[in-house]
Amino acid sequence: MRTWLERFQRALQPSPRIGDADWHSLCGCSLLFGRLDDGQRAALRALAERFLASKRFSAAGGHVLEPGHCLAIAALACLPVLRIGFGALAGWREVIVYPGEFRVKREHHDEHSGVVTEGEEDLIGEAWERGPLVLSWADVATDLAHPFDGFNVVVHEIAHKLDLLDGAMNGVPQLPPSLARREWIATMQAGYDRLVRAVERGRDTFIDPYAAESADEFFAVTSELHFSDPGGFARAEPAVAALLARYYDHR
Repeated sequence: MRTWLERFQRALQPSPRIGDADWHSLCGCSLLFGRLDDGQRAALRALAERFLASKRFSAAGGHVLEPGHCLAIAALACLPVLRIGFGALAGWREVIVYPGEFRVKREHHDEHSGVVTEGEEDLIGEAWERGPLVLSWADVATDLAHPFDGFNVVVHEIAHKLDLLDGAMNGVPQLPPSLARREWIATMQAGYDRLVRAVERGRDTFIDPYAAESADEFFAVTSELHFSDPGGFARAEPAVAALLARYYDHR
């Protein structure tokens, strides 16, 4: 009862307001926000306020979490759902911020031999299905300072969150009515296959070779490109770029 009551009381509380000075400072610190028009910035601000109201931020690894860090992460996290809607960010509550790369334990199951091996991996971001969004602040700060270099760790991990909305991380998010699932799978699979072939042949690729790891990583990496280098993306993979534009921008 107490848990339900606390949730009910929080729902009645208005979203925390982002002060004008803080918002203008954020928009001024990165051209990623500066290129949005007035209506888009106002919508992003409202979404960021909801994000700050509904997500709990915590620091790890000795990081000193400042209010400006939370605001920047909230705005970056809401950028992919600017037209999709805030409901796409439901189902999880926590954001954990490390100062830089963080180490996680991994288990790998070999499908052929059945052998399970354990190891450690250094990450800059991670997204759990019902768990937290985990980020390296150093990489978030780099993305803010260099917004059009093809990388954005927050967008990458939010893409995984969108992918997980149907319970499966498979590179197919919940799609709007204007996008048929069959078209999505055919277009993304073709782009993924082209990348895998290029990587296997040792060719230089515009898309980060990490995207060839799996269909879900292909979706996350190309989502980064949609927001951080749309022109280069459209030249390198026009069909995939057009598809993501329809998904994120509802074109």
